[in-house]
Amino acid sequence: MASANEEALTIETQAEVVGARPGSALMRPVEVVAAALLLVIVSLLLTGVVARYVLHTPIVWVDEAASISFLWLAMLGAAIAVDRNEHLRLTVFLSLFPERLRGFVDTLALVIAITVLAALILPAVEYVREESYVTSAALKIPVSYRVSAIVLGLALMLLVAIKHLLASSSMADIAKSVAVVAALGVVGWLLSPVFLGLGHSNILIFLVGVAAFCLVLGVPIAFCFGMGTIAFLTFSTHVPMIVMIGRMDEGMSSLILLSVPIFVLLGCILDATGMGKAIVEFMASLLGHVKAGMSYVLLGSLFLVSGISGSKVSDMATVAPALFPEMKRRGHKPKEMIALLATGAAMADTVPPSIVLIVLGSVAGVSIAALFTSGFVIAMVLLLALAVLARWKARGESMEGVQRASFKVIRTALLIAAPALLLPFIIRGAVGGGIATATEVSTIAVLYAFIIGIVLYGGIRPAKMYSMLVETAALSGAILLILGTASAMAWALTQTGFAHQLAGYMRDLPGGWFTYMLVTIVVFIVLGCVLEGLPAIVLMAPLMFPIAKQMGIHDVHYAMVVVTAMNIGLMAPPIGIGFYIACKIGQVSPDEAMGAIWPYLGALVVGLLIIAAVPALSIAYL
Repeated sequence: MASANEEALTIETQAEVVGARPGSALMRPVEVVAAALLLVIVSLLLTGVVARYVLHTPIVWVDEAASISFLWLAMLGAAIAVDRNEHLRLTVFLSLFPERLRGFVDTLALVIAITVLAALILPAVEYVREESYVTSAALKIPVSYRVSAIVLGLALMLLVAIKHLLASSSMADIAKSVAVVAALGVVGWLLSPVFLGLGHSNILIFLVGVAAFCLVLGVPIAFCFGMGTIAFLTFSTHVPMIVMIGRMDEGMSSLILLSVPIFVLLGCILDATGMGKAIVEFMASLLGHVKAGMSYVLLGSLFLVSGISGSKVSDMATVAPALFPEMKRRGHKPKEMIALLATGAAMADTVPPSIVLIVLGSVAGVSIAALFTSGFVIAMVLLLALAVLARWKARGESMEGVQRASFKVIRTALLIAAPALLLPFIIRGAVGGGIATATEVSTIAVLYAFIIGIVLYGGIRPAKMYSMLVETAALSGAILLILGTASAMAWALTQTGFAHQLAGYMRDLPGGWFTYMLVTIVVFIVLGCVLEGLPAIVLMAPLMFPIAKQMGIHDVHYAMVVVTAMNIGLMAPPIGIGFYIACKIGQVSPDEAMGAIWPYLGALVVGLLIIAAVPALSIAYL
């Protein structure tokens, strides 16, 4: 089953896409526009930084112009991601279907995605019409210029999805899939009077049941949330669909999220210039001669490289090729190496500039600076837990022929790596110290990495740079569409009054706040397995964080527990997507690695329980 999962996963990475198809000629002009928009956003943000911090004359319209460009980038990027098959989806269950049904199931999943897009276009047009009466604060232009991106993005996604449907599916499968979706729609419509009287049961039927059904079929996660919310609003409420478009717009448009595509681009530059490889080589020269030294190097490199890229996938793709050959020579088993790689990436996900922390800060209203400061220390706790286990595992490691690197070698490696090593500390120091926002720092970091990459690390070819811009647009679009549809679903959940009842139930649990922490750990480990990180956070943070605050839990402490639990779930087989990505990067069979990862996940769980039980680890230095 695991090998089938590995083949089926469709996950965007910084350097490659597992199972992705190349972009079609139809979308080439869109790719050019998206790449240009990303450059415009970076230029606008840099202009704002220079005006504010150098000239001391802030330009008031810069943020607004960047916000307009950002929504257009998100929607065009989402269309590119549909074209390239790069939207995140869970296909672990597809291998359970009989071979003869898989073609039909794939077709049904695509028809469901098309249905979501078709259902949203007219409400999006109405939303644009409503927003045309509103004028922007700084540029004094109708807001419809910005939200028109939603209509165009949905239309492009619909067009591309239909094109792929006709190209990849038989007419028989298409007809059966359309019939199934139409029949379910008719049944839902006929039962609407019944659903209107069911109250909170509709949450289980639509927001859980429909979304879970789509997830099992392999529908991209953004469209799973979209279908669940559309069905809920249509069949069990009188709320117009335009409200869902507004919530999607709100979920994708926070200024804090502007840093997401910038940090994604930063990860691409890290890969292309070899800055990450320089860090790995320096760490190896420093620690490679001690027992378990290469394991320490792997963990330390993930810690430092994560401070530059903000992406688990980029971290693993940078570190594994540089270290695995030497680790194999010293007798490390491939399955142990994959286990350490996967859990090390989970450990490092709270190291600034973590995209997960940025999104969490935006959704839950928590200070990004505080999250960055706390995340650095929390990652150290988890690093220590993994390092202790790695040392015990390496008790029989062969050190034959291993020599300590000379001072000259270490000095040379340090000189090469120093510009790259400075970057994570610049990012953490600037945001954590309140000197600049995460968005401003991400822009400065991109400029710094680009210049250093050209001067010291060989530069980036123009063709590669264009490819990086398009990859960044596609990944950003996929992420932001998930955030948009998850925000709409989260809003639907809160409007039912379910959150208030859940808070009352949680307050009555025996054991007080720590019992709530344990419930949180279980919930986010499970959601991390099934939904990946960002959707789980956007969906559950509006429900869970207010309850935590009522129970006296500090929001930063709670955030650290949430993110760590979610990352453990992400790497937990047999469903956790991150585990399969690590296996793909390390070229090891998931079947072989599955048994080896549990002790490492156990070490992370021990670290997580310590973090949950000792709030001072998260908040003592804020």
